[in-house]
Amino acid sequence: MFWNIVIVILGLSLFEIISSVDNAIVNAHVLKTMPEKYRKIFLFWGLIFAVFVVRGLLPFFIVWMANPALSIGGVFTAVFSNDPQIQNYLEASKPLLLLGGGVYLFFVFLSWLFLEEKKYAFLVEGFIHRQGVWFYAVSSLFTVLVVYWSLKANPILALAATIGISAFFITDGFKKNAEEQEKKMMTASGMSAWSKILYLEILDASFSIDGVIGAFAFTISVPLILLGNGLGAFVIREFTIKGINLISKFAYLKNGAMYSIGMLGALMIAESFGKEYPFWLAPLNMVVLIAIFLGLSIKEIRQAQAK
Repeated sequence: MFWNIVIVILGLSLFEIISSVDNAIVNAHVLKTMPEKYRKIFLFWGLIFAVFVVRGLLPFFIVWMANPALSIGGVFTAVFSNDPQIQNYLEASKPLLLLGGGVYLFFVFLSWLFLEEKKYAFLVEGFIHRQGVWFYAVSSLFTVLVVYWSLKANPILALAATIGISAFFITDGFKKNAEEQEKKMMTASGMSAWSKILYLEILDASFSIDGVIGAFAFTISVPLILLGNGLGAFVIREFTIKGINLISKFAYLKNGAMYSIGMLGALMIAESFGKEYPFWLAPLNMVVLIAIFLGLSIKEIRQAQAK
């Protein structure tokens, strides 16, 4: 039992770190344009906000969305309760959590695969990216199939799936806007440091959703999610301060993160329809994929140094 918990927490931390790499890079770029005083303010209070407010409250909100009969106070009581009846109630809502979250993550993966500029690890990635317009057709077909299967199994599942899809398009809009705002910040001289801090906090909140939703692929235990995501958020903040130049050298790390997200989304969707997997499958899948793409990155670095 102890080692099960350790594996889950470490897996959650690693997933939070790799899913937040883009966020850390944006933070580092914007922080370079700010006075030292305001960097310290963001790094301290931003960490408090990121860990204890966003990543602290979002898991409870997601559980409440899957259990609307519970009050907000009831959700806080339920997730820390050992009452078997309450645990059974939460377990019954697990398919809703998994399907909504799984669909969201799979859309994140599809969007990256078809639309996002990237360093190609494989030739097929370049081919798919050139067919980017097909993202909308593939997404639409995927939506129809998931809703169809959901209606056959349980109509409430169909609602969970559409909530996951809606959450993707809302957060994707925030991220697209963030990219434009970052370009303006890097050139604008009149923008105040406080405005930049506010921007970074909003951006961090939108990026944190991927990590929190993906956490439910590892466990539905909110206390473990809080521990794992909190640890990961702390580590990525340290990278923002000290190691962002190092981590950005690994060109294919983002690819590994996105394939992990896609696989986790697929596992969550399959599990929501009744498939059962051992608890270690999600962490193992992520570690293997990250190791593969980390290896490709190191290989490229060595080849560049040898020239």
